Amino acid sequence: MTSRAFTVGFDLDMTLIDSRPGIHACFRELSARTGTYIDADLAITRLGPPLLDELVNWFPEERIEAMADLYREMYSTIAITATPAMAGAREAIEAVRAAGGRAIVVTAKYAPNAELHLEHLGIEADAVIGDLWAERKAEALLEHGAAVYVGDHTGDVRGARRADAYSVAVATGPCPAEELRDAGADVVLTDLTEFPAWLTSYASR
Repeated sequence: MTSRAFTVGFDLDMTLIDSRPGIHACFRELSARTGTYIDADLAITRLGPPLLDELVNWFPEERIEAMADLYREMYSTIAITATPAMAGAREAIEAVRAAGGRAIVVTAKYAPNAELHLEHLGIEADAVIGDLWAERKAEALLEHGAAVYVGDHTGDVRGARRADAYSVAVATGPCPAEELRDAGADVVLTDLTEFPAWLTSYASR
């Protein structure tokens, strides 16, 4: 394996963490505080894109930025403790470290909240880069020399492809395995419990 292969990027929501309970609670609270109907059950079926992309479904354009600020302010007290790690998340990070590598997190989530999730769950990343979605994730992947990017969404696949990184998809988010393959994922895993064995195979090439 080349030195570049020792940096592996991970998405956060629905890849390392099951963010549905916390985000559901946040949208319900945002709805209660603003008096605006938000279908939280629907919102958590389409996680991945930035917060603003979801808020436009419920608020007029002139209120979006203010609602995003309010949501992010509430998030740290509502969503962090409600959010568990995905199966195999810690072991996946540890597998990268055991191979002598660096594990970074590249997410569309607001970076301070992403860091709170990782701290709460005891998942230690070498770097956390937030506010990047789809193809823009390539900016961080290229900056850190990531050879592999792991994510659950077709947007994650597009980001990996843009960075010329090996796209590892996990079918734990809103996109089924076939959709991830059709988007160009190099490999699709059921979940992160399969990642350590895959990494061993990849490293031996």
